[in-house]
Amino acid sequence: MATQADSQLAAKLHSWCSEACLDPNHAFVLFDVPTNTDQADIEETVQTVKALGRVKVRDVQSDIQTGSNLVLCECREVVQPDRIPPQLQPVKGGSEWKIFLFNEPVSPAEDFLAKLNKLMTDEGKSVNDVQAMLTTETPQGSSPESIIRAVGDLLGKTMRPTSENNAFRRLRMFSGNLPTPPGEESLDHWLEQAYLMIEECDCSEREKRKRIVESLKGPALEIIQAVRLNDPDAGPDCYVKALESAFGTPVSGEDLYFAFRSLHQQSGEKLSDFLRRLERSLIKVVQKAGLLSHRADHARIHQLIRGATDSDMMLLQLRLRERKEKPPTFLKLLNEIREGEEYETARRKLTTTVRQVQVRDQANTKATEDQKLKAEIQELRAELGELREKQ
Repeated sequence: MATQADSQLAAKLHSWCSEACLDPNHAFVLFDVPTNTDQADIEETVQTVKALGRVKVRDVQSDIQTGSNLVLCECREVVQPDRIPPQLQPVKGGSEWKIFLFNEPVSPAEDFLAKLNKLMTDEGKSVNDVQAMLTTETPQGSSPESIIRAVGDLLGKTMRPTSENNAFRRLRMFSGNLPTPPGEESLDHWLEQAYLMIEECDCSEREKRKRIVESLKGPALEIIQAVRLNDPDAGPDCYVKALESAFGTPVSGEDLYFAFRSLHQQSGEKLSDFLRRLERSLIKVVQKAGLLSHRADHARIHQLIRGATDSDMMLLQLRLRERKEKPPTFLKLLNEIREGEEYETARRKLTTTVRQVQVRDQANTKATEDQKLKAEIQELRAELGELREKQ
């Protein structure tokens, strides 16, 4: 049982964590750290616990009773009490350091309830949905057997087959070599496919990491090996960001936004093709935090109006200048422009056909008139010959 002194110490440590503006789920305190210990040695020692991830020392206080230091640390991963040892052995030797955790170990019952709630949240279900799945053979809806059966039914109805999860096509090969070798993807295309796989594929994080690693070789694979060595628990998004940082152009979001604002329609380029080119550039700007995502529609239509130098009639027909305050989405705008281009193409074909018919009719009329004139000339020549014979 915790004594009153222990309770007071715990309250003091919690207050220390709050004053440092740290999340208790990502923080802990080290006891019995010698006063002459360097910060780098402390961080190196603590990072031997892989479950904590990267650790930074945030504050140090002196313990008057023991003559050592109390060290407040922040870790990247969520502190899991069952995976953290109670004491640490310093990398450079000496007495062990005790660890104080702010979050308490979770009991098995509470852990099961938390997992069940997370499962229902991820699948968009509620307690009423679970109760509706209870079979009529078990009238006691709150009994353990009914709950287990309901969870089994919920898993059976919500879990997708493995074949559906594996239906997402594999990523094409990427090595990072320049120029891009035949049969491989460029960095931009590979990143688009990788981000789409991470967001849309329903497979586990481990499977996503496996798919990314399988699509890499050469320098790109070496980068991922370095990431795994530094952080074995790194997620697939960390893999992709590391590759983008290593092989992508070191351009800030502000620079990308400036390049986006400089785009103009090229000679002979259709308005729909120009819009697609704008969208590719705008996506990169948002990804690099050069523009807030909710401002993307406004930026798109403003630059489309500004850069469309060869499509003034199309802009007038779609009334885009009047719609700048409430701009349409990319897909809606693209659909409207394509419909306008198809209408213009059909109108031009119809105009060309009418002109061809008119020219053909004029040619036939002229040929008929020529034939009539020739016949009249023949008659005049015959009459002239008869007159000569009479004379």
